[in-house]
Amino acid sequence: MHMKESLKVAAIQMVTGISLSENLETAGRLIDLAASDGARLIALPEYFCLLGQNETDKLKIAETPGDGPIQKFLSDKSRQHGIWLSGGSIPLVSPVQDKVLNTQLVFNPEGEQIARYDKIHLFSFSRGAENYDESRGIVAGASIQRVDTPIADIGLSICYDLRFPELYRALGQVDLILVPSAFTYTTGQAHWEVLLRARAIENQCYVLAPAQGGVHANGRKTWGHSMLIDPWGEVISVLDEQEGVVSGTIDPIRLSEVRQALPALKHRVL
Repeated sequence: MHMKESLKVAAIQMVTGISLSENLETAGRLIDLAASDGARLIALPEYFCLLGQNETDKLKIAETPGDGPIQKFLSDKSRQHGIWLSGGSIPLVSPVQDKVLNTQLVFNPEGEQIARYDKIHLFSFSRGAENYDESRGIVAGASIQRVDTPIADIGLSICYDLRFPELYRALGQVDLILVPSAFTYTTGQAHWEVLLRARAIENQCYVLAPAQGGVHANGRKTWGHSMLIDPWGEVISVLDEQEGVVSGTIDPIRLSEVRQALPALKHRVL
């Protein structure tokens, strides 16, 4: 456990649309709100910058690492407020033609990018009129990523990763797991909260899950329910739908209490 003192964190919930500039404006406004309320670590949802009309829309705004308006926005916002900022996911150019990487970037209070995670599990779901297949436009990442900062040790994941507990085990012991997401309404209603709480309970850490929540301009409907969960699996704060901010405090004393009372992490055999 790296945490030395309690830390106010916030998850941004959005209903991202088809205009990059409007989405960045909304994200900026909500970051400002969370920062003004004292949050020192703020996390944006998956696809915060664009949920386009077509799969190919991501290609039009894909950036090269370290360059582009989305990355500049994230760098500027983290530096402006002196916060740790997770850009839920943005499209980065990939080596495969007509496909992008779905990438989470973390910036420090100086506006420097300190971590990058390319989503490794690609979502697909088909039932009736609902049909999704991320592999049509996205290349899977190849490795897990954690970032140990002066304020907390953080495990990175994105959306569909939530269904793969072995990813979180492989990250090792962390203080906080980030799960920026755009869960569909159907799968979110069924599984979102129970999976998030399970990840918090089994890894005995906090989980901060910023989500997309509402009916989007492209017709997609997402579940929302961004939340912060403590190491005992208790939901500290949640927002059902629409844009807004979910915030709360993560506390090293609470982490220690849970791990000492029930030392499951030390009891692992496999």
